[in-house]
Amino acid sequence: MADPASRRFDPPNRRPERHRTLASAPGRARPAQALSRRPDRGLARGPPRSLLFILELATYPERRICEQAVRDAALVYLDRGSLPEVLVLVLRPRGSLAAADAADLRSPAGWTRFQVTWRIIELWNVPASSLLEAGDVGLLPWVPLSQFDGPPEPLFRICRDRIDREADDAERANLFAVSQVLAGLRYDDESLIHLLGGRKAMIESPVLQKLKKEWTEEAASKAAHEARVQYITRILNSRFGSCPRAIQSKLNATRDGSLLDRFLDMAVSCPTLEQFRAFLRKQGGHA
Repeated sequence: MADPASRRFDPPNRRPERHRTLASAPGRARPAQALSRRPDRGLARGPPRSLLFILELATYPERRICEQAVRDAALVYLDRGSLPEVLVLVLRPRGSLAAADAADLRSPAGWTRFQVTWRIIELWNVPASSLLEAGDVGLLPWVPLSQFDGPPEPLFRICRDRIDREADDAERANLFAVSQVLAGLRYDDESLIHLLGGRKAMIESPVLQKLKKEWTEEAASKAAHEARVQYITRILNSRFGSCPRAIQSKLNATRDGSLLDRFLDMAVSCPTLEQFRAFLRKQGGHA
């Protein structure tokens, strides 16, 4: 792991401007230096009743890790009044790039400074033995991305056998599916993936079945939307010689299928293109 100092994310420094005396009515002027520098005691927080944790997953070290970790810490503090324990798990290395584990943010005038640190775990530096010895079957999908010596086949077989033995029926297929997806980040070898259950395990995964259903429904909805828009534009082109770009944009932006059906009916029945345009405006759009 790189030296933490090399991972800090520091925005360009800006020199604080000189500020004049803060004044109100005569005789009430107060130098800026005289203002209290102590934080508002109303923000003081007692010891948290329980620890709060944030887990960020990143496939590779990326700049967004720093931005996301800062947002995570700030949002939890605003909502709960205490800082969470932020952990970033990075799955795979990418060249010599190291994920940031700290941020040093400063306001434009330099009055405010916000420093945040978090813990980074690079999965490829975690010994496979520590995951195998933890006794948690839920950790086994991470093993193919962890650190180990020798060929991967024996390790894959160990993971497969333990998932078969230790996972209950409800989670077994999901664990095999996740194991294959993660292993694919490191290995491009179909025979290795087959050791983790192969295509059958992927098909049987309830999680993937649910995602497949969502993707199928989304694709069907998109296809129906595109078909409606195409019908309307073809009718307008056939009847009036053109379909102006503004109308096309309005149709593309309309996601309500029933509204598009009304647009289709109007495209067939309206006597002029201007009346069709007026109907679009009446429905809340501009064309």
